[in-house]
Amino acid sequence: MKSFRKELWFNTKERMEFINITGEVEKALFESGIKEGLCLVNAMHITASVFINDDESGLHQDYKKWLEKIAPHEPTSNYLHNRTGEDNGDAHLKRQIMGREVVVAVTNGRLDFGPWEQIFYGEFDGRRRKRVLIKIIGE
Repeated sequence: MKSFRKELWFNTKERMEFINITGEVEKALFESGIKEGLCLVNAMHITASVFINDDESGLHQDYKKWLEKIAPHEPTSNYLHNRTGEDNGDAHLKRQIMGREVVVAVTNGRLDFGPWEQIFYGEFDGRRRKRVLIKIIGE
């Protein structure tokens, strides 16, 4: 069995952003040479997420509104975590909701997606450098 590892780095302009990383993951899969196996993609920061869904701007706006209702950024005093000097208690909760990682089957050298599926990096405490791990195993 072969193994391949690659990191993607991000520094978003906004506090909350969703970035389609499907193309970067497909590029990593091609670089790996693996034709059959599994591809793990995970956010390596506790205020960011990786998830699979449709690449539709209305859906992304709905996510942002929904997440802000569930865990609003302000007032920051609502979060005990922020007593540590941070202001990102909400970002930790948003990450928990959206998930840490995805695993996609690799078949015939391609990501084995269902209709409309794409991989996204979700940032909830942006404007600083963060990374995503791609780990591919198989033959």
